[in-house]
Amino acid sequence: MKKNDIIIIGSGLGGLECGMLLSKRGYSVLLLEAQSQPGGCMQSYSRRGNHYDTGLHYVGGLREGEALHDAFKELGLLDLPWQHLDPEAFDKVTIGGETFAFHEGFDEFAYAMSQRFPKEKAGLQQYVDMLRHCNDADEMHADVNAWQWMHETFNDELLISVLSGTSLKMELRKATLPLFTYAHGNSSFIESSWRLKGPGNMLVEKLVEGIRSNGGEVVCNAQVTELIETDGRLTTAICSNGERYEADIFISNAHPAITCNLVKDSKIMKGLYRRRIGGLENTFGMFTCSLKLKEGSLPYFNHNKFIYSDADVWGLSERCDCSGVLASARVPEDGKPFCQIDLLTPMSWNDCERWQDTTVGRRGNDYKDLKALMASKCIALAETQMPGLQDAIEEIYCSTPLTYRDYNLSPQGTAYGIRKDCNAPLMTILTPRTPIPNLLMTGQNIMVHGLHGVTITALYTIREVRNEA
Repeated sequence: MKKNDIIIIGSGLGGLECGMLLSKRGYSVLLLEAQSQPGGCMQSYSRRGNHYDTGLHYVGGLREGEALHDAFKELGLLDLPWQHLDPEAFDKVTIGGETFAFHEGFDEFAYAMSQRFPKEKAGLQQYVDMLRHCNDADEMHADVNAWQWMHETFNDELLISVLSGTSLKMELRKATLPLFTYAHGNSSFIESSWRLKGPGNMLVEKLVEGIRSNGGEVVCNAQVTELIETDGRLTTAICSNGERYEADIFISNAHPAITCNLVKDSKIMKGLYRRRIGGLENTFGMFTCSLKLKEGSLPYFNHNKFIYSDADVWGLSERCDCSGVLASARVPEDGKPFCQIDLLTPMSWNDCERWQDTTVGRRGNDYKDLKALMASKCIALAETQMPGLQDAIEEIYCSTPLTYRDYNLSPQGTAYGIRKDCNAPLMTILTPRTPIPNLLMTGQNIMVHGLHGVTITALYTIREVRNEA
């Protein structure tokens, strides 16, 4: 049996990035993926010849000197065909029928917003300064409540809702969201925003190709069911098909609770640690409505639309009532008309818990009715900013937290992993290290979620590998 330097469990973005960078540094890497294709939430799926994305909609900070440039350059991802979103309106937030454009660049952003909110000019400058420096070690703000900070900085409730309106890419939770999480979820997009000209699988394939060209392996349909500990260190991963793989270091891209459950017999990982990890709350799930449009029926829009029927933007994550939706357009392929939009809105696990013991395609008519109802609400809200949307739809494909749970093995279909809590940052913002010295973790559950956060976490995980090795 070949022994690898490193085994990575799960091929979500964090696992792929770790695999790419570690194999590039000369480690022998084996990546084990439970599903039939790699990628996790970055992967795309195909229906009738069209590709639809599950989690990748846009990326921030790709230019030189910006948040993701250096990491993406080393990963080879800058070579992908990126579409630069409109610098004067990369995001548009609509609340109460009024639309606000987000401008690229911190100073430009603050200036543009101050034209609509002139009394908040000083607060806006403080806001962008906070975002600009959120990567500084002494500016973590992990124990600062984002909701409270916003209300200490601004007096205008509408402005707070507008600034927070693009945060459907995180869970806005008044009582717990750390300013650290809020800042990381917004800052890089203001630097510059980009979409892939093509499916998210392009990013996945680029990383897999890089791992293999560096001598690493990526094996699909290889679900790890147990990690064997010997003398205080992991030695072996056992898969559901009976295959056994050995390594010196193990990195889990799976949810931390799932990771703990894989180590069934340990003298090092005590019950207290397991209970702590297993007791952490998860963020909400996501309802996604992918629309295939009649070709050329609607014009392409080179920005994202965040549309709200209720001014209480911060309450959406607790209501999960389809009163807010993100609309993201797929960049038209060369020479072809625009024909695809994704709509996303938060969805609570409670809304689909009754079907938790069912499998894909076998959930019954009540589940189909629920999806149809939610889709109709999302489409109706989106149509307020895209007249004619309903008549332009040719095909609809929907997913719920159940879908994410079954395909990505994310507990309760959580969209953004473990809920970070400013009241208990040391408990909810994890490090890559575990009690077992050669078992590390990576991915959105550890430090920060989102593509930027996962990439940062992967770099931290790699640093721990070098310390361990």
